[in-house]
Amino acid sequence: MKLWLVRHAQPLIEPGLCYGRLDVAADADATADCARRLALELPAGIDVIASPLQRCAQLAHALQPLRPDLRFQTDARLQEMDFGRWEGHAWHTIAPAELQAWTDDFAHYAVGGTGENVAAFMARVGAAFDAVNAAPTRAALWITHAGVIRATGLLAQGIRQIERADQWPLHAPNYGQWQTQRKRQPDGNQF
Repeated sequence: MKLWLVRHAQPLIEPGLCYGRLDVAADADATADCARRLALELPAGIDVIASPLQRCAQLAHALQPLRPDLRFQTDARLQEMDFGRWEGHAWHTIAPAELQAWTDDFAHYAVGGTGENVAAFMARVGAAFDAVNAAPTRAALWITHAGVIRATGLLAQGIRQIERADQWPLHAPNYGQWQTQRKRQPDGNQF
């Protein structure tokens, strides 16, 4: 009764760029390698739910012929956080005052001026988390992004919102890697 959380393969972008909602492709060889490893590990017949961003969709498409027994779908709630005007810019070029404004009001600051705030991001991922936990299937796999995986870790602990940047988890699987999370019953207990 697990939720598998898989991070897409290495994206084809320059290191140091902000690319949350930016729709970039992933390395094809790394994607194929991840799909082969996943195909050997996954239990039969689980639901595979992928972010519609191409770096995640690529992995779902690579996994599909290797595991035709799995059920595939996309869910926009599994997209990475929207960084607004920061998307596609090097992190070091973002004005320090803007980064400080986000740190000062971590939950509610509209990132990049037009992007998502952490509270909205947590609510979006929380809705997907609740849906997968309410599903009658015994296991599911999300093909998603580091931020979604970090948010899911908080949600699994019963944390629905955070206020400060130091409450945000730093750990997430590397590109093309995964972790598992125990699904929860509607009463909040783990399966």
